[in-house]
Amino acid sequence: MNLHQRIAVIEEILGHHFLNQRLISSAITHPSAVEGHPVSDSYERLEFLGDSIMGAIVATDLFERFPQMDEGELTRLKISLVSGPMLSEVAEDLGIGELVVFGGSERGTGARGMRSALENVYEAVVGALYLDAGYEKAHDFVRRTLGPHITPEIAERPISPKSRLQEVTQRDLHEAPEYKIVGQSGPDHQPTFNAVALVSGRRIGRGCGGSKKDAESAAAQDALVRLGYIEDATAPNPIAPMTLSHYFAQHQEED
Repeated sequence: MNLHQRIAVIEEILGHHFLNQRLISSAITHPSAVEGHPVSDSYERLEFLGDSIMGAIVATDLFERFPQMDEGELTRLKISLVSGPMLSEVAEDLGIGELVVFGGSERGTGARGMRSALENVYEAVVGALYLDAGYEKAHDFVRRTLGPHITPEIAERPISPKSRLQEVTQRDLHEAPEYKIVGQSGPDHQPTFNAVALVSGRRIGRGCGGSKKDAESAAAQDALVRLGYIEDATAPNPIAPMTLSHYFAQHQEED
C-alpha cells in the first residue's frame, strides 16, 4: 500500500478529508521512516500536541459526565483512558496498525514496537485533526473512539508506573511529572535510551529502556521506589511512602 492509499484509508476512518495532507501523512509516519529528514516529517511533534489536546478533551468530558467523582477519582479515570495500552488498543481496533509507515530499522521490533507506534499515532492523529479542522473535529474523534471505554471500572485496572507517579504528583503538587531523554547508546537498530523523571524541574527518578517510552516508564518506577510507593528489594529497610514535599526536603542537594 503506497502513502496515497494509506492516507485515503485513514481519512475514511477519521471521517475527514485533510486540506493539509502533510499533517495526516506525518501523523502516520514513524520516525524510523524519515531518518535524516526534518522532525515534522514524522508523528513526533503532532504526538506532543495531540497528547495535550486529548487530555483536555477527556478531562472536560469526565468532569461533566461524573459530577459525583472527586479529584482523585477523576484523575485515576483519566489516566486509565489515556494510557498507552488503551490508546494502542483503540488504534488497533480502528485498523490504524496496517497504515503506519515504518523504516527498515524498526520493522524487526515486533509487537512491542507496534504497540508504542499505535499509541503515538493515535495522539498524532488528534493533533492533526485539531490543526486541520479545529477543536470540535478532534473532540468528535476522541469521543467516538474513547467514549465507549469510559466506565468507572476501567480505573480499577492495574496502573502503569507513569500513571501511578502522575497520581502522586497531581495529589501532592497539582502538576504532572515531566520526562526528559538525557542519553542514547547502542546501535541504531537496537538503541538504549536514558531518561529522567522531573517534578517542578527537579529530578526524582532515572531509568533506561529499549524505547523512549520504556525509559520513561523505568524512570517513573525509580521515582516511585525513591518515594516509598514501591518496595526496593535491595534495601535493608522498607521506605514509608512520603509526599513530594517531604522528599524534596530530604534531598535538597540533588538536581
